[in-house]
Amino acid sequence: MNWDEVKGNWKQMTGSVKAKWGELTNDEITEADGDREVLVGKIQERYGIAKDEAERQVDDFMASR
Repeated sequence: MNWDEVKGNWKQMTGSVKAKWGELTNDEITEADGDREVLVGKIQERYGIAKDEAERQVDDFMASR
């Protein structure tokens, strides 16, 4: 699944995102709106991890979809 598909199906994916990154608020997930960079930034901020680690987690999550 590429990010254009993610953006188009974001509302359907929010449950999976919430299950993976439970510390993200619903507002943060809504703000991301399928934008990879925004999602990475929210994960990085919420979990206090490096950007490359947040990117790896997002990439792994998408690869498993």
